[in-house]
Amino acid sequence: MRREAGRSLFRARNGIRLLTGIGAPQVGRSPKDVVWTRGKAQLFRYHSDKRTGTTPLVIVFSIVSRSYILDLRPERSFIRSMLDRGLDVFMLDWGEPDAVDAANTLETYADNYMPRALAAAARAADVDQVNVLGYCFGGTLSVLSLAANADMPIRNLAVMATPIDFQRMEGVVRALDRGSLDVDHLVDHTGNIPADSVYRAFSSLRPTADIFKYADVWERLWSDEFMDSYQTMGQWLRDQVPFPGDAARQVAELLLRRNALAGGTIPLGGRDVQLADIKVPLLNVMAEADHMVPPLASEPLTKLVGTEDATELRIPAGHVGLVMGRSASQTTIPGIADWLEARSV
Repeated sequence: MRREAGRSLFRARNGIRLLTGIGAPQVGRSPKDVVWTRGKAQLFRYHSDKRTGTTPLVIVFSIVSRSYILDLRPERSFIRSMLDRGLDVFMLDWGEPDAVDAANTLETYADNYMPRALAAAARAADVDQVNVLGYCFGGTLSVLSLAANADMPIRNLAVMATPIDFQRMEGVVRALDRGSLDVDHLVDHTGNIPADSVYRAFSSLRPTADIFKYADVWERLWSDEFMDSYQTMGQWLRDQVPFPGDAARQVAELLLRRNALAGGTIPLGGRDVQLADIKVPLLNVMAEADHMVPPLASEPLTKLVGTEDATELRIPAGHVGLVMGRSASQTTIPGIADWLEARSV
C-alpha cells in the first residue's frame, strides 16, 4: 500500500510534466558541424576523437521525419554508438520544406542534392569514397540516387527498413495506391502535404495504438526513467515535417500505383533508371516486426541490384526499435558496423 501511495504521487507529478511539456528531454545533442548546404538540406559531420581512418559513413534520412531519432539521448544514440565504433559519421538531413520546396521532385533529391552532398562528405574527410546508410525512405532515395548516378563516390550501400515493393505497404499508402485518396486532397496552401497529415498517416498504420498507449502510460507513469523515454519518443513521433507536393505526386504515381521499383526500373529525369546498375556491395536490413515497412516490402531489393555481394540482415524489432533500444545496440549497430568494416579501408 505504501509503495502504491508513493507511486500515485509520482504519477501525479509526471502527469503534470506530460500534459504541460515541462522538462521535455533535450534531443539531438551529439556535437556536429554543418559542412554542406543546398536549399533546406544540410550535411552534418559529428565530432569524434575515435576515428580509425576507415571509410566515412553518410547516413541518409527520410524526407518526412526528423533525423534526431538516431540521436535521441546520449545513452540511446545510434549516432554515438557508430562514433564509438570508430566511424567518421555524417548525416544528410533534408530540413523542413516550405512553399519554396513544393516543386521538389525525386530528381531534386536523387540527382541534385545527394551527389553533391556525398562529394562534399568525401572532400571534408579527404577521401575518395564514402559508405552510405539510408533509413526508411532515405534508403529508397539512396537506391534511386546510386542507380541513376553510378559514378557517385560510394564504396558500400546499406539500407534499413527501406520500402521497395509498395504493394506491401498499408494505411494511407494503400489508400493512395487504390485511388480512394488523392495527393491533391492532402496538400495545403504551401503546395506541400502538411506535417500534421504526415503524422496522421503514420498513426493510421496502427489505429488502436493510442488506446493501449495511454493504459500503459498510466501503469508506468510513476517511473522517471519510463517518463523520460516516453516523452522523448512521443516528441519525435509528433514532430514530423511536410512532404513536398511534387515529390508526393511522383511517389503516389510511380512507387504506389505503378509499383515501379518492385520491377527494378523507374523513369527518373527523362531516362529509365535500373536498380541492376547498382554494383557496389549492398546490406539490406529489415525489422521483422515492422508495421510501417514490413520485410516483404524490403526483400525484393536484394535480388534487384546488380552486385553479387548482397546481404540481408533481419532484426527482431519494429521500425523504430531497429535503430534504438536493446535490438539496436545488440544486433543492428554491430551488424551494420561489422559489415561495413569488412568492406572498408
